[in-house]
This record gives sequence, structure tokens and C-alpha cells, in this order.
Amino acid sequence: METRTFPHLNRKRYIAAVGSFFLVLTAVMAAAPLIGSTRIDLAKALSGGPGFAENVDANILFLIRLPRIFMAALAGAALAVSGAVFQAILRNDLAAPITLGVSGGASLGAVIAIRAGFNFTFMGFSSVPLASFLGALGALAIVFSFARMRGRELPTSYLLLAGVTVNFFFASMVMLVNYFSNITQSFQIVRWLMGGLDITDYKTLLTIAPPVFLGIAVLIYLARDLNLVSGGVESALARGVDVARVQLLGLLAASLVTGAVVANTGPIGFVGLIVPHIVRLIVGPDHRLLVPASVFFGASFLVLCDTAARTLLAPTEIPVGVITAILGGPFFFWLLRRKH
Repeated sequence: METRTFPHLNRKRYIAAVGSFFLVLTAVMAAAPLIGSTRIDLAKALSGGPGFAENVDANILFLIRLPRIFMAALAGAALAVSGAVFQAILRNDLAAPITLGVSGGASLGAVIAIRAGFNFTFMGFSSVPLASFLGALGALAIVFSFARMRGRELPTSYLLLAGVTVNFFFASMVMLVNYFSNITQSFQIVRWLMGGLDITDYKTLLTIAPPVFLGIAVLIYLARDLNLVSGGVESALARGVDVARVQLLGLLAASLVTGAVVANTGPIGFVGLIVPHIVRLIVGPDHRLLVPASVFFGASFLVLCDTAARTLLAPTEIPVGVITAILGGPFFFWLLRRKH
């Protein structure tokens, strides 16, 4: 990849660019709760009073739609910013959260928990999300064990190959476990693998929000160094960047953010591929703008996709992972054509 130089970041440009994406997210978050298969009276829902349990509009708004919308925003932000960071560190425009096998490991962990019939809670996590998160961590450990640090940088080619290999292996194990499952378990497995936000509550949100916000903060902090690393390792080293530290910290933060989200939503594909490229076309390749803008646009994008998933065929819901895959396929081909 060619070496790029990034000028001093103008404060007005930063506020205008990132602020615009924040305003888009604000508008989407304000409109999404009012859209659904059942019409609600907003004034009645917000009226309060002692009769909340009998207030159908308030129940739909506060107990069903808002937790789901917040989860969609959190997941979209995490997957989008992870995709932007993977593309920068691995210097590959087709890199996404699935690249290092994190999604595959999370899927295998969840599938094993479903097949084994685990039903327990530990530190606020139920058995399937907990097993999924442990699977994501296991996949990450395997990938990094193959791609040991070489000198002052991580061998990105090894990371890519190890990640793809681990992902394919875990996918085959998922199919094997599914084959030996009964009809009920098989249905649960397939449904989980499609990705979805239909089972969400405030307790789950409060559990995963801290690690996601912490990971996003770390990635925003690394944005300036990501500019130099994405432009070339030699150039970054010449400018005093600790490339190995930036690579390791960035990949770990992005992978753990992805794992925390996927453990609760299932694998939602293409968000980490689509969003960073769209944002890059608008604000350019400067990660000081790209990373925070991807957070806001990723949140907006997945909220819109989930709104479509729960309304297009209402009262039947489409798994949001199906919507993102339908959008992601054509986008992937467009990206390939654009690069050649």
C-alpha cells in the first residue's frame, strides 16, 4: 500500500464531519421507536402515571422497541469501528470483524451451548452468550498463537491466513454439531446463526455496554497512529510509531468489542465491511475522522436495517443478519469491481 500523508486535523472540519454523522444517528434513533407493526400513541406512552403495567403503548415503547434499538446502535457501532480498524492494521480493504475468526469462534461456542442444553447464568451472562464470548476469545488466542510477533511488527499476512483458516474450521465444526442436534436444537442454532436483535433487555445492554465503550475509546485514541500504520510499516517506524503495540492493541480492542456484541446478537455480517467504505468515501481515509464517524454511521446503519427487518414482512420478522447480508453481497461485488 502506498505511503500517505495526513495534514493537521482542522477542528472545524472534525466537528462538521463527525457532527453530521451524529445528527444522522440522532434522527434515526428518534424515528425508529415510532416505526413498527403496531402503531403507538407517543403522548400516551410518555404520559407516565401509576398505570404503566396497563399502558400498552408504554410497554411496547420502553420494554420492546427501545432496548432493541439501543442494542442495534451498540452492535452497529462496534462492528463498524472494528471493520475500519481491521482494514487499517491489516492494510486490506476487504478485512472485516470476521477476518480473525472471532465471529466463527463465537458461533461455535454458542452452538455447543445450545447443543449441550446449558441453562445457567454467570455474572449477568446467560449460558449461550457466555459460551459465545469464550469461543471468540479462544479463536483470538489461536490466531495470535500462530502469528507471533516478528521484530517490531505483527505479520499481517499470517494473521489473515490464520484467521481465515480458523474461521473455516469453526464453520465446519458448527455444521457438525448442528448435524447431531435434534430438530428443536437445530432450529435454535440456525436462528442464532442468522443474527438477531429480537431478544434484548436493559440488563443485557448494561452488561455489554462498558466493554464496548471502552474498546471504542481505545480505537479512537489510536486513530492518529492508525493513519501511519495503514500507510506502511516502514514509514510508521521511521516516524517513531510503536507499530507492534498499535497493531496488538488495535486488534485486541476491535476483536473483544466484536466478541462482546456477537455473543449477544449472533453473527451479523457485512456491517464491518460496508460502513467503513461508505464513510471513507465521504470523509476520506484519515482515521481521526473515519473511526468516530464509523461509530455513528454504523449505529445508524444497523438501526435502519433492524427497523426494516421488523417491519418489511410484519408481523413476521426477518433476522437482521439476513438484511445486512442481502445488502452486503452486492456491495462486496461493487467493491471488487471498483478495486479492479
